[in-house]
Amino acid sequence: MIKTFTNPIIPGFSPDASVLRVDDDYYLTTSTFEWWPGIEIYHSKDLVNWKVIDNPLTRMTQADLRGNYNSGSIWAPHLSFAENKFWLIYTNVKTTGAYKDTLNYVITADNIGGRWSEPTFVNASGFDPCLFHDDDGKSYVINMLFNHRLNEANFEGLVIQRFNLQSRQLVGERVKFYQGTSLGVCEGPQMIKKDGWYYLLCAAGGTGYSHAATVARSRNILGSYETSPYQPLLSTKNTANSALQKAGHASFVKVTDNEWYIVHISARPLRALSEQRGNCPLGRETSMQKLVWQSGWPRLANLTAIPDVRVEVPSIARHIQQRQDYSERIEFNKLTKTSQMPKSMKSLRMPLDRQMSLTAHPGFLRLVGRESITSLHEQSLLARRWQSLNFRVETALEFKPKNFQQIAGLVLFYDTDNYQYLQMSYDDQGHCNSLQIEEAKVGVHRYISEQVDLKNDINEIRLAVNVTAGQSQFEYSVENQWHQIGKQNSAEYLSDDYIKNHGKLAFTGAMVGICVQDLDQHHAYADFKYFDYQELHK
Repeated sequence: MIKTFTNPIIPGFSPDASVLRVDDDYYLTTSTFEWWPGIEIYHSKDLVNWKVIDNPLTRMTQADLRGNYNSGSIWAPHLSFAENKFWLIYTNVKTTGAYKDTLNYVITADNIGGRWSEPTFVNASGFDPCLFHDDDGKSYVINMLFNHRLNEANFEGLVIQRFNLQSRQLVGERVKFYQGTSLGVCEGPQMIKKDGWYYLLCAAGGTGYSHAATVARSRNILGSYETSPYQPLLSTKNTANSALQKAGHASFVKVTDNEWYIVHISARPLRALSEQRGNCPLGRETSMQKLVWQSGWPRLANLTAIPDVRVEVPSIARHIQQRQDYSERIEFNKLTKTSQMPKSMKSLRMPLDRQMSLTAHPGFLRLVGRESITSLHEQSLLARRWQSLNFRVETALEFKPKNFQQIAGLVLFYDTDNYQYLQMSYDDQGHCNSLQIEEAKVGVHRYISEQVDLKNDINEIRLAVNVTAGQSQFEYSVENQWHQIGKQNSAEYLSDDYIKNHGKLAFTGAMVGICVQDLDQHHAYADFKYFDYQELHK
């Protein structure tokens, strides 16, 4: 019997995977957009089980994301290895509209998990750059070319230019070398060399349900390139009933000379098997497919363009078990410094160094409030990805707000225009603390629960949310008695699909976290005892 693994291999918001093999170690990078620290680097020995081991962007000198629009910032990082160094090239997307400022930088490290260098600016001609190191010692930067001219399409194809590893500068002139295919929107380039051919793997068709991956090849790195007769390599554009949708943006990985895979974007709609394609709150995830080579061209092993949920395991994974549960309980009294915070936890656009403490109230995590939950600049919010459509999150906090502008609580969060927030604050009229759920949906704000008044002598309150197949139910507990607050509400709008359908950009995925705001003096704080994320398997 053939042993298989189940896709996705990295569940929850983890798009734009770029995979690298160094000796017997495999590394994979994914986009983090506005979430901090920037870029995830995963490690695996078997290609099936992956663990985050590094976040290279930890200093604001490497990437200042304050003020960047939602779903902007860090796009499609690419990891490579040359001259005994790891090279990481990434885009910091600052603006959108008629123009798009796509600032591309490169950083290096001697070891994954070590200190990464300060960034060197590469170019700003387009996003999704990759570094290709040829076997003749030459290196190249490849990226899509963004066309701002109002009477032309934004996607101008791909450009390539020599890159000097010593000076970390582009040399010579850029060459436009590949226009793309009839699927349109050529981006996310990845390059390998095999059997004397340069194989160019590109994302196509946009980031939604028309997404795809295409392949072209040439004997000369500068072209011309011939598009594969098996085109596209990967897509579910015309397969509405596939369980894995939005398939595209892929990266080759070689296990042996005769064993190849690709990692790629996928997404799981809540109504994947119905005629209507649904919302995907988990965002774009990372899946993997086995490849075969046919007449010199790569194809999925199933000889279609449609990804499989269950795939034959690589030869290096035949004796392992695949991780299926990402539950995690963080007891803050077990951490001695904030650097020990699990890598699953992210902040928005910048580090929380000055607003987060484990010593101010020993045994608790203290978050000091700053700007509002709608701010694109400096927030005090700590969150992790949804990695299942069914989970419960619980926390306990001590909070003594002095006025209605001081707020803390538990939030289901997509971005600053889309969230559900069980917030604790102070009712000036009732002279007591209170709880209420605020909903933001494409920038429209309303309360979706009654206000619950709390006794002033309550020291600790527990908050929780249950999410089941896109439905949310918030709860609170005082004196060891749980109570529901508000009714069950739909949370599936916390997805790219819903937000894009309402005219906004959206490329990330739903998160759940804790946060504090002080819209008065930026002094108020809340102390959190634990953060417990538990997946519910039904």
